[in-house]
Amino acid sequence: MSLRAIVADDEPMGRQRLVRLLQAEPEVEVLAACETGEQALDAIRTHGPDVVFLDIQMPGLDGFGVVESLEPDEMPAIVFVTAHDSYAVRAFEVHAFDYLLKPVDEERLRTALARLRERAAPAAEDASQRVLALLERLHARERGLERLVVRTQERAFFLKTETIDWIEAAGKYVHLHVGKITHPIRGSMASLEQELDPARFVRISRSAIVNIDRIQEIQPWFQGDHVVILQDRTRLTSTRGYRENLQRLLGKQ
Repeated sequence: MSLRAIVADDEPMGRQRLVRLLQAEPEVEVLAACETGEQALDAIRTHGPDVVFLDIQMPGLDGFGVVESLEPDEMPAIVFVTAHDSYAVRAFEVHAFDYLLKPVDEERLRTALARLRERAAPAAEDASQRVLALLERLHARERGLERLVVRTQERAFFLKTETIDWIEAAGKYVHLHVGKITHPIRGSMASLEQELDPARFVRISRSAIVNIDRIQEIQPWFQGDHVVILQDRTRLTSTRGYRENLQRLLGKQ
């Protein structure tokens, strides 16, 4: 079975390598090599390829934007080209999309081509639904920040958010409390609250965000306030202005 392919990657070396590998394969015709999502979208609509090897991270219209812009009857087979982490790879597998990790390996590419030849093309409506399901899963993951950059005079390092016990407002900074260590980083409570996973962190006052997994107990206090006691016996006050957040948490428990 011959395959008519389009390659989309904004990195010249990666794009050229993938084109070269595809051209070396029998019965593969490269219709276009695109460096932007907009070019890829135009090429797909112009040529109607069997498969698109689509880079996820491109400036402007990225790989996800390309597939979101396609109508069901325009949808070719998609092979994502990604440098994403293992979570994204598992998401591709769950939703039956093939993928290539950068830098693209020749044998892995041949495996992807063999799969494309062996399986019948999915119905356009089914392919469209799988794209939407994949995007929802990945976007949901992206809403929950997984790590923060902590900078000191000597170094900078990544801190996994799951290790944070609680976060404290400190003027133009926030203090990340991790066990007995406190890491100051520049930022606001409001922006951090938006970036953190709401299933893991809850804001209980203007000055405190708490990792739900670190809460040992919650005790009622005066005039609608509560005392939140962490596993290390840290005591924090949940104020009335954030009562709804706490009630949501207690409802889950």
